[in-house]
Amino acid sequence: MASVRHVLLAGIVGSTAYGLAGPHSDVDRLGVFAAPTVAFHGLTLPEESYVSTNPDVTLHEARKYCILALGGNPTVTELMWLPPDLYETVTPLGEELREIRPKFLSAKRTRDAYLGYATQQFRRLEAKGVDRRTAKHARHLYRLCVQGFELFSTGQMTIRLEDPDKFRRFGDDVASGDLEKARQMLARYERLFDETTTRLPEEPDSRVVEDWLLKVRRSF
Repeated sequence: MASVRHVLLAGIVGSTAYGLAGPHSDVDRLGVFAAPTVAFHGLTLPEESYVSTNPDVTLHEARKYCILALGGNPTVTELMWLPPDLYETVTPLGEELREIRPKFLSAKRTRDAYLGYATQQFRRLEAKGVDRRTAKHARHLYRLCVQGFELFSTGQMTIRLEDPDKFRRFGDDVASGDLEKARQMLARYERLFDETTTRLPEEPDSRVVEDWLLKVRRSF
């Protein structure tokens, strides 16, 4: 990861950011970097992402980051909504990215992405039964529903959970064998999404996003 230059925006994400980290939780970091523009002119394109473990760091090149965020990817999206104290790198271009974060949003993509990821968590619970990771999967199922619905209904997202213990209790209940509780919670949020008037547009404003990306290219 030392070879990655021009990091524009980076911070601590995941369980630490949500307030759900335990004593043995990893600290996850996510960021956006700019590859030199000249690197796109040759036969071999630059790497789109760099991933390392110990420490856990994922960096996406600016174009890939924009594509993922425009698709509603929850993990990528949260980087633009972190509390200020969780950012470790904020450049002027990174701050501009945060300023245009509403332009990435659209109603259908937000609904599909957050409920889709939540459903994946539930399918894992169904398939594996109760194991040592059950409580974690259940907590994140609940969190995805809560944060996705907030974004869908208000156009804003709170990363640091107001009452983390509520999510821990939910995870513990499911891990004790109450899978029906997770099923009912997911069904409730599916209804809420269907019945609530969204604050998000039908489509993201990709023109604004592309203007930012072109500014990145001119800068490097």
